[in-house]
Amino acid sequence: SGPNPSSTQSPSEAMAVHRFAVTALLATVGSSMLQTVRAGTDAAEAGANPIRKVVKLLQAMQKKVTEEGEKEKELYEKYVCYCTSGKGDLGAAITVAESKVPAVGSDIETSEAKLVQTKEELKQAQTDRAAAKESMAEAAALREKEAASFAATKSELDTNIAAIKKAVTALEKGMSGGFLQTRSVSVLRSILASSKDVMDTDRQELLAFLSAKKGEKYAPQSGDITGILKTIKDEM
Repeated sequence: SGPNPSSTQSPSEAMAVHRFAVTALLATVGSSMLQTVRAGTDAAEAGANPIRKVVKLLQAMQKKVTEEGEKEKELYEKYVCYCTSGKGDLGAAITVAESKVPAVGSDIETSEAKLVQTKEELKQAQTDRAAAKESMAEAAALREKEAASFAATKSELDTNIAAIKKAVTALEKGMSGGFLQTRSVSVLRSILASSKDVMDTDRQELLAFLSAKKGEKYAPQSGDITGILKTIKDEM
């Protein structure tokens, strides 16, 4: 004996089969009743109108039941065809989806690895950015310090050069006495004390010139002091 068809049918298929069976049964019953009534009408007189009405009613019922049965059969066949083809399409879709599972899993693992790498790179970038900011701040502070030192050195050089120019001009005009009463004398003394490029003999001669008392005339030998001062200025 083969397997019971009802055990493999879905609820919808079973309902369709049941409706088709009921329709067929009604058609059979209607046909049997119609034949019985027709047999009774053969013995009856032609004027038996109530019987004819019953016959017509049964004929209409038979026609309606037959039409509904055909419609149910058509719907059932369409449903079976849909279930058969749909089952194949669904199976194919499931197969395709299952074949993509490994690739999707691999993509997920790759994405997770990239996410971890991106987070590490972001963390490193933030560390580098903080270090760069610190370096920029240190460089800015150093530049400010160097700028301040340069400004101070330049100011000192400008003062020293101006003092030497005044001394040279005074000596060339024979006005050394008036120059020795100015503040430029202390500037020249400071230059001589800090400069390592001035020879000792030149240093002593310049100090002697700067130490001359008010009203005392100092006559440098062959303009040596003027030459020494010009040399000091050019080397600054």
